[in-house]
Amino acid sequence: MNVTLKKLLFSVALATAVALPAGAQQKIGTIDLRQVFDGYWKTKQADAALKDKAGDLDGDRKKMIDQYTKLKGDYKTALEKANEQAVSAEEREKRKKGAETKLTELNDLESNITQFDRQARTTLDEQQRRMRDNILAEIKAVIETKARSGGFSLVLDTAGETANRTPEVLFTSGENDITKAVLAQLNETAPANRAVDKDKEKK
Repeated sequence: MNVTLKKLLFSVALATAVALPAGAQQKIGTIDLRQVFDGYWKTKQADAALKDKAGDLDGDRKKMIDQYTKLKGDYKTALEKANEQAVSAEEREKRKKGAETKLTELNDLESNITQFDRQARTTLDEQQRRMRDNILAEIKAVIETKARSGGFSLVLDTAGETANRTPEVLFTSGENDITKAVLAQLNETAPANRAVDKDKEKK
């Protein structure tokens, strides 16, 4: 989980404030957003989908690299033949043009690979961002529900860190921690093959 995500998670926690009547005593809850985010079945599903996409892109890139390697060998051979003195000047000129054509193809393919790498990175980054944003929105909704039902005026993220990488929450007794409750509710919608994992989370 990167720093940006941590800051966003802490913002989500801070945003979960419930309006209380004037003079009412505040009740503060805590949650480990990192544990919830990582333990949510949709996060694991999204991570698997991201790895599959990355694998597909790696496969496509390997094909391009193999093509580049072959073309590079063909160019080297064509260049050697273009420099053979045993053939006529006319033939050497013809071979030279053929070698130049292969060099152009080689340079074009190299540019295509560079562009492919850039686009692949963008595609993966965008997919990861959409996944993170959607999951955080679902987590925030459950936190708000738990906060209201529990009478909390504020919920803080115990996993959050400051810009100096120090804990944002220095102490908590854990008495009002809603991590397990939130994670259990989120995982109620998990597929049947995660039933055992859900039971473990409730214990």
